[in-house]
Amino acid sequence: MNSRIGCALLALALTVWARPAAGMLAGVDVLERSNFAALQGKRVGIITNQTGVDWSGRSTVDVLHASKKLTLVAIFSPEHGFRGNLADGVVVDNSVDPATGLPIYSLYGKTKRPTDSMLKGIDVLVFDIQDVGARFYTFLTTMGYCMEEASKRGIEFVVLDRPNPLGGATLEGPVLEGPFDFTGYYPVPVRHGLTAGEMALLHAEAKGLKLKLSVIALQGWTRDTLHDGTGYRWINPSPNIRSLDAALLYPGIGCFESTNVSVGRGTDSPFLWFGAPWLDAQRLVRILKAAALPGVRFRFEARTPTADLYAGQACQGISIEILDRRRLRGLDIFVHAVCALRDIKAESFRMEKAGAALMVGSNIYRAVFSSQDPPKKILADFEKSWRPFDAARKKFLLY
Repeated sequence: MNSRIGCALLALALTVWARPAAGMLAGVDVLERSNFAALQGKRVGIITNQTGVDWSGRSTVDVLHASKKLTLVAIFSPEHGFRGNLADGVVVDNSVDPATGLPIYSLYGKTKRPTDSMLKGIDVLVFDIQDVGARFYTFLTTMGYCMEEASKRGIEFVVLDRPNPLGGATLEGPVLEGPFDFTGYYPVPVRHGLTAGEMALLHAEAKGLKLKLSVIALQGWTRDTLHDGTGYRWINPSPNIRSLDAALLYPGIGCFESTNVSVGRGTDSPFLWFGAPWLDAQRLVRILKAAALPGVRFRFEARTPTADLYAGQACQGISIEILDRRRLRGLDIFVHAVCALRDIKAESFRMEKAGAALMVGSNIYRAVFSSQDPPKKILADFEKSWRPFDAARKKFLLY
C-alpha cells in the first residue's frame, strides 16, 4: 500500500534523537527533531485541540507557527472545541486563535467536514490529537472525514502519531458492521488497540482513498504500554475523561449511555461510577463481586449528579476501583451489569435498541433480552468477532 510504504520510508529516514526519560517520543516531537522535514515549504492546516502538545507541553499550533520551515494557515478543531472544554454534543462555532491570529474552523458545528473555503490554499493537513482508544469516541471520525476531503482535493495528509492510551494489545467488543455514523465510523471493535496513524492507514485502504498519506511514527512505544508508561502527562481529552482509569472504563461504562443509567456525568468521577434513582445498587454490587471480574473492585455509593441524566436526583450507584489496569475489561462490566439487571427483573431499566447496537457494535439488545444469553456467551460472541480483526489489522500496525 503506497501510504504505508511512504510511512515506512519516512520513519527510516528520521534520525534517532535523544528521548525523554521514559524513552518515548510522540509524532510532534519526532517532527521537531527532524527540523520539520515532512512539512518543509508547505502551507499547513492543523487538526488539533488541547491534547496536541509536545514533550515540553508546548502546543503543536505554537510549534508549527514559530517554524520558519513551513507556513501554518489554519486550525481545525473537533468535538469539545479547540480547548476541549465544551461538553459532549455541544455545537462549536468557528473562532480565531488569539495567540496566532489564525482562523479556527470547527468540525463539530455547521459542518463536520472541512469545506472548500476552509481548505483553500492548504497543501497539507496535519492531524495531532490524543485519542481515547474507544470506537465511539469521535476524534478519529473527524480524522477520517478530513482524510476523505483531502483526498478529493489532492491535499496531502500527515498524522503526528500518539500512543493509544489503552495500549495496543487488548481488544474488546465486536467489530462494527454498520450502519455507520459519526459515533461509529470504523469497522473495528469497541476497544480497537490502534493508534491514530494506524487507523489512518486502515481507513485509507478500506475507502480506497487516493491520498498522499504519511505517519510521523512514535519512537520508543510498544503495544503493551498504557498511557502511564509513556512519560507524557495526562491531558483530559474531553471534560469527562479525567484520567487513564476513566479512559480504560469508557469502552464499557460508556455503553450505559444507550440506557437510562447515569455514567456519572455531573459527579466528580464520571465513568468511574454508574447509577440511577431506581437501581438496587447494593444487590448489583453483590452480583458483580460474585462474577469475579479481573482487575476491578466494586462498592456501593449513592450520589446526586449535578448535570446530565438525573441531575439533582439522588441515585443509588456503584463506584469502580481499578486494581490492575492491564487485566481490566470495561466492556465485561457493562455486559455483566445489563444481564444482572435483566435477571433481577429491574422493571425500570431501559436500553435503546439502535443506540446500544451502534455503541456496542452488535445487537446487544437481542442478546440480552430476546435470546436471554448469559454474559459468558455474549462475551464469547464478541471474541469471535474481534479475533479475525486482530489478525487482519496486522498489516496496518506500525509498532
